[in-house]
Amino acid sequence: MKTSRLGVMGVNFDIAETDCFVFPGGMGPHTLKAGPKGLDVLAFSENIGDAATFLPRSKVSWLGVSWVETGTVDFPSQLEAAQGPPEVKESGSLRPSNLVRLEDVNAVGSSKETVGRIRRDLGRAMGSRSSGLQQVAVSPGKISCPPHCHSAEEELFVVLEGEGALLLGDDEYAVRQGHVIARPPGTGIAHAFRAAESGLTLLAYGTRRSTDLCYYPRSHKISFRGLGVIGRITPVEYWGGEE
Repeated sequence: MKTSRLGVMGVNFDIAETDCFVFPGGMGPHTLKAGPKGLDVLAFSENIGDAATFLPRSKVSWLGVSWVETGTVDFPSQLEAAQGPPEVKESGSLRPSNLVRLEDVNAVGSSKETVGRIRRDLGRAMGSRSSGLQQVAVSPGKISCPPHCHSAEEELFVVLEGEGALLLGDDEYAVRQGHVIARPPGTGIAHAFRAAESGLTLLAYGTRRSTDLCYYPRSHKISFRGLGVIGRITPVEYWGGEE
C-alpha cells in the first residue's frame, strides 16, 4: 500500500503515524507528499523575521514579506504549479538522523511528591538546534513540572490524550484532548499542568533561547540557561535597601 513520503534533498523516506522530523536552517530543500488517505501534520517553527525560504524548482526566494524574483514575475504558487507534481523516487532503505519514531525515543520518568511524568525528548533525538519538542505523559493527579515562567522562551502545548488542568498563577483552567495552549515569554506568570485521574499526555514545543531565564516561584530558583546554572534568590521590594 502506498504511504506518505518525506522528501529531503532528492531522497525520499516513507513516513507514518508518530514519525517526527526536524529541518534545521540551511539543511536544503524538503517537502511532504501525502499518501492516498491524505496526511495530517502538526508543524512548529521558531518565528524568525529575517529567515529566507528558497524554492529550488521555481528559482525564487521568500525574503521577509516579499519574494525575490530571478528572471520571472509569476507568483511562486503559479511557478510551483507549472512544475507539475514533484518526482517521487523509491524510498531510501536507511532513515535519516533527523527522522525519528515516537516510540523509539528513550522515555525518562520523574516521580516526586507533586511532579510525576514520563518524558520523551523528541527534539534532541532529531538533532534540533534552536527548537525543543517533547512528549510528556503526566501521571494521574500529579503535575507535569514545577510551576515556572520564562523570560525569553515561548512555549506551545497540545493536549494529545486525557484531561486535566492548566495551572496559571493562582488560576486553573480545564484542558482536554485537542486543546492548544500558548505561553508567551515575559509574562511573569508561572504555569504547569495537572493530570486528572485519566492521566494527561502533552506535546510541548519551545524555543531554546540561550538568553532565557526561568523562574520557579515555589522554590525561588532561577535557571540561567546560557550558563547552565541554577541559583536561589531572595525576592525583595523594588525600594528595598534603596531609601
